[in-house]
Amino acid sequence: MKQPNAQVETVSAGLTRRNMLRGSVAVLGGAFITAALASCTPAFAQQVQQLKFWHLLSGGDGIKMNALVQTVDAENPEFRATQSVLAWGTPYYTKLAMASVGGRAPDVAIMHVTRVAGYAPGGLLDPWDRKILAEEGVTEDSFLPRVFEKGVIDGELFSVALDTHPFIMMYNTEIADQAGVLGPDGLMQQIDSPEQFLEVASKIQQVTGKFGISYGYLGDGAQMWRLFYTFYAQQGAGMVLEPGKPAEVDMDAAVKALEFIRTMLDGTIASASGDYATAISEFIGGGSGILLTGVWELPTMQNAEIPFDAAPIPTLFGTPATYADSHTFVLPHQNDPDEAKRRDVYTFVAGILKNSISWAEAGHIPAYLPIVDSPDYEALLPQSHYAQAAENVVFDPVAWFSGSGSDFQNYFLQYVQDVFRGNQDPHEGMQAFVDRLDVLLSRPNPLAPADAN
Repeated sequence: MKQPNAQVETVSAGLTRRNMLRGSVAVLGGAFITAALASCTPAFAQQVQQLKFWHLLSGGDGIKMNALVQTVDAENPEFRATQSVLAWGTPYYTKLAMASVGGRAPDVAIMHVTRVAGYAPGGLLDPWDRKILAEEGVTEDSFLPRVFEKGVIDGELFSVALDTHPFIMMYNTEIADQAGVLGPDGLMQQIDSPEQFLEVASKIQQVTGKFGISYGYLGDGAQMWRLFYTFYAQQGAGMVLEPGKPAEVDMDAAVKALEFIRTMLDGTIASASGDYATAISEFIGGGSGILLTGVWELPTMQNAEIPFDAAPIPTLFGTPATYADSHTFVLPHQNDPDEAKRRDVYTFVAGILKNSISWAEAGHIPAYLPIVDSPDYEALLPQSHYAQAAENVVFDPVAWFSGSGSDFQNYFLQYVQDVFRGNQDPHEGMQAFVDRLDVLLSRPNPLAPADAN
């Protein structure tokens, strides 16, 4: 979920014990550099199906994915997946669309589920065959309903979820204990209202002497949107973005969420103008006791060796909800797919899901329920303490221009950041954002054919 400036790299991931002796993969700055995996005889190359796998996972996530691919390749010697790791965000999604249109699509790719709705209507993705998935042990019952249904468009399954990665609350257990805000079980006490949340944060601030909460948002529309949409959805509010019509937004709920965030960003409870990196450093250094962030920062905190735990964002406004996205597997459109190779893709994806306990180690909540329900996952701490968040996730409102790595959250930054900073009226800033949505909704999806708009 981070946004590294990765360059386009390719890694050959069919590393069995035998061919690991023929080459090595170096990991430099989160990008994979393939080293001389030659020596395969022509006869061997003809026997092994080559699967092209594109994704945007670098850094720690990329290392985990590389290991998963190696595991699945070793379990299935009939194919080998070759990974292409592309730069996060717009460069990745643009290249994926161009490859599908130009007849150069990979066999399988990773997409954020919030981007799928912008691609499937234009024929850029092929649907999954549920019967073949079931043959591999992957069915609708393998996922939480909300997670599975997000990949369904017009009755067809266009994405198979690998995980959910929600916004959560991390907390320093030593500081929280000193503040007296832990329950008898040693976990954060239940918090049920905005007032109680601020009270807990105030008690923590008295211990740290600096802030109660670390939350970085300055210049970061994604961070702003994640917290806002969590509190907006906790009021039972929805957002409908239907092409050709004005955006349907609950302005009262939006203003209430923004007003609470402004109250929190008072310079004492939380910094009035903290950025992402500063918030992370602040929490690690003991300058606060609570960090509002994504599950992807779990390895950062573990590497820092601080005493911490984690929990879903508290339900402050009545309805359990927390912003999230999902990494999902998609089939980029191919005009004439090789049926044998595509069948191997199903085996490959099912293999990744069935081995995704290692993906959970990176902080993500696996979407494949047999993993989450396993004793191995229950033993993962603090992951199992926030796993419940997956049951109440809310995704970006569906639109061709929304989703991770899109301009949608940048527009939220443009029009609402001054509200967060206390320099603009919440209703005025939100209305400016909605006005921008209306302009976008009046335009056709550039990725869809003309007759689909």
